[in-house]
Amino acid sequence: MVGNGRDVDVVVVGGGIGGLANALALTRKGLRVRVLEQAHEFGEVGAGLQIAPNCTRILDRWGLLDEVTSLGVLPESIVMRDAIDGEVLTRLDLRDVERRYGFPYLVIHRSDLHGTLLRACRRAGVDLVNDVTVTGYEQAADGAVAVHAGGRERGAVVLAADGLRSVARRLLSDDEPVSSAYVAYRGAVPFEQVARLDVQPKDVVVHVGPRCHFVQYALRHGEMFNQVAVFESPKALAGEEDWGTPDELDAAFTATSEQVRAGLPLMWRDRWWRMFDRDPIDDWVRGRVALTGDAAHPPLQYLAQGAVMAIEDAWVLSEHVARLTGPTGGPAGGTTGGTAGVDWDAALAAYNAVRPLHCRRVLTTARAWGRLWHHDGERREWRNAVLRERDVHDYAYVDWLFGPTALTPGELPPMFPGYDGEPALT
Repeated sequence: MVGNGRDVDVVVVGGGIGGLANALALTRKGLRVRVLEQAHEFGEVGAGLQIAPNCTRILDRWGLLDEVTSLGVLPESIVMRDAIDGEVLTRLDLRDVERRYGFPYLVIHRSDLHGTLLRACRRAGVDLVNDVTVTGYEQAADGAVAVHAGGRERGAVVLAADGLRSVARRLLSDDEPVSSAYVAYRGAVPFEQVARLDVQPKDVVVHVGPRCHFVQYALRHGEMFNQVAVFESPKALAGEEDWGTPDELDAAFTATSEQVRAGLPLMWRDRWWRMFDRDPIDDWVRGRVALTGDAAHPPLQYLAQGAVMAIEDAWVLSEHVARLTGPTGGPAGGTTGGTAGVDWDAALAAYNAVRPLHCRRVLTTARAWGRLWHHDGERREWRNAVLRERDVHDYAYVDWLFGPTALTPGELPPMFPGYDGEPALT
C-alpha cells in the first residue's frame, strides 16, 4: 500500500487530465479514490487546449467553470483561413455557439486546466500518490489490482488513465498506436512577442494548407499567445527514425502566407510532438478494469476533443455509479475496495455501452477532418469552395459534438449528413 494507509473504492492509474477528472467525479459521488501517478509531481506539459460546450457544461456541474473561465479566454470566433493565400474560408460565431448550447467555448493553457482539477481533487480529499509506475493489472474477488514495483493497489474498480501507450489496453486489444506521419510544434509566448504581427487575439484562427496547418489563439486573458504548427513529415513517410525535425518544419511552410511564416520563428524548436492515434475499439472494460481517456480513445487533434472526451468519460461513469448506488449508499467501511451499494458491474457495463460508440465517431471524424484540412491542388479548391458556401449559423457538423453528453446509446444524437459509420467529408 503506497497511499495514506486507508482502503479505497477506486484506484485511478494516471494523474493527467483524464485521471484527475475521474477521481474528482467519483469522489463527488461519495467514493474513496486513490490516484497513482508515475511522475515525481503532478503536472502537465504542452500549451493551449480548446474546450467546447460539451465539456464546459460538465465543468459547470462540477462547480469549476468560473475558475476555468478566470484562467482562460472566451474567444469570439473560430476563423478558418487558407494557409497559402490567407483567404477567410468560414467562421464559427462562438457567442452564438454559447447561446445555442448553453455553455461557452473556451481556450485555456493545459497546465491551468490540470491545475484546476488537481486543486479540486485536493479539496475533495482524493488520495494523490506520486512516483508509482504501474506495470500490470489483475482481477480480484469483487475488484481489481494495479501492480507496481512497490506492491499492489486494490479497489472495487481500477480505472486505467495511462495514456496513448496504455499498459491496461493490452487486456483488451493487441493493437498498437497508429502514426499519422504528422508532427506538431507548439509555442506559447508572452503576447508582446506577437503584438507587431498580424494576429487576431479575440479569435481562434486555423490556417489550413497542403499537408500542413497553423493554429493561433490567445491564452490567459490575452497575456500569452499560443501557436501550433502541424505538418506531414517526408522522413516519416520514408520510414526514417529521425522525423519531424526543425528543418522539416521550415520546409513544410515555405509556400504559406506571410502571417503564417511570421509566426514560425516563435515556435519551440527543442521539442515536437509526433501525432499518433489508435483505431477505435468497442470494448473498454475487462472485469473490474476499465480504460478511460487516451488509454481508450487517443484522437488526432483536429476536432480539439482529446481532453474533452476524457472529462466526458469521467462524468458518464460517475453518473452511472450514482444511478446504480443502492439504499445502503456510498462507500462501505471495512473491506478493501468495497462499495456496498454500488453495482459496479452494471455501472461499468452502462459506461461501456455508450462511450466507445461516441468516441468511435470522434476518432474517425478527426481523421477525416485532418484529410480535409490538408488537401492540395483541385481538392484544395473544392474544399475552399465548400467552406466559403457555409452559412455562419450552420451547425450541422457540430450539433452531434457540442450538445449534452449522452449517458445511453439512445441519447446519442444523429450524425452530420454523409456519416454512415465513417465520415463522408473528403
